[in-house]
Amino acid sequence: MPLIAHPQFMSFANALPLKGGGSLGSYTLAYETYGQLNAQRNNAVLVCHALNASHHVAGEYEGQAKSQGWWDNMIGPGKPLDTNRFFVIGVNNLGSCFGSTGPMHENPATGKAWGADFPVVTVEDWVNAQARLLDALGIDQLAAVMGGSLGGMQALSWTLQHPERMRHAVVIASAPNLTAENIAFNEVARRAIVTDPDFHGGHFYEKGVIPKRGLRIARMVGHITYLSDDVMNQKFGRQLRDGLDLRYSTQDIEFQIESYLRHQADKFSEYFDANTYLLITRALDYFDPAREYGGNLSQALARAVAKFLIISFTTDWRFSPARSREIVHALLDNQRDVSYAKINAPHGHDAFLLDDPRYHQLVAAYFERIAKEVQA
Repeated sequence: MPLIAHPQFMSFANALPLKGGGSLGSYTLAYETYGQLNAQRNNAVLVCHALNASHHVAGEYEGQAKSQGWWDNMIGPGKPLDTNRFFVIGVNNLGSCFGSTGPMHENPATGKAWGADFPVVTVEDWVNAQARLLDALGIDQLAAVMGGSLGGMQALSWTLQHPERMRHAVVIASAPNLTAENIAFNEVARRAIVTDPDFHGGHFYEKGVIPKRGLRIARMVGHITYLSDDVMNQKFGRQLRDGLDLRYSTQDIEFQIESYLRHQADKFSEYFDANTYLLITRALDYFDPAREYGGNLSQALARAVAKFLIISFTTDWRFSPARSREIVHALLDNQRDVSYAKINAPHGHDAFLLDDPRYHQLVAAYFERIAKEVQA
């Protein structure tokens, strides 16, 4: 029997203070839960999502084909994060476009969609919103917080903002901050969106248009960074579409890699919101827990008391193993309990979403350790 997912929504009347100043008034969070919370209420695991994902972490929607959660190969009955043993929670971040309050929703002050006026949100704001949801669910302490990429940054931030409310942090394919190169890629993607004639300064909703051209380019730029050169060469190489001869055209799709990127871009532009893309990539750029400590990550992580599993992938050049090791070294400087693995995988940054027996066995073994603590 497949795991059936049920979207849920919770509204909050009290304003959420924001790191950048000001606050967000009443808001709603979309979330899903899987498994059962035990009598001790100590088996909950929060799974944080990356840029274009959502609260739909696992399972599928009844009667909807191809509706599997974005991490369904990792989470579910008998899977590495076993929902027969853990109560798993997925939350859609504020500012997203999958159910939680975001730019496409109504601004109470104007009666129109927020658009570009939606307040800037940060990783820290997301974590505080998640903590409020856990309060409402009656969960005082999490068995673990887990995430990959931007989700890993949230897991790391949890250990600093609410150190006593979690026992383990599973940080996968992530980093303590973005490099200048990563920020540059994000800026190119953002410029593609804001210079689209259909963007209208972020208030395109009332114009009845969508800046799809900008979204397509943004997705193409991002998608390139998620793959490794090895994977692109293996899957596409220099193959021409349908065995065609070179046309020397500036408009036609000639190479297979071009066809693939355009296909991914077209899909993305149909379901993702342009203002959400701007907000979330900015949150990525801003995240830097060491900033308040003069760039000293060891000092920043001194607040963390959780145990850590940190995983990186050899061909991930966007969040390279060296970035994960920065976190490991900073934790060891503070004599924290940390396990680290570098997985030899050819898939680039996307490896954290794919099936890899070594990777999944490692995660399963770590959660087996957590399960024994829960049962003790």
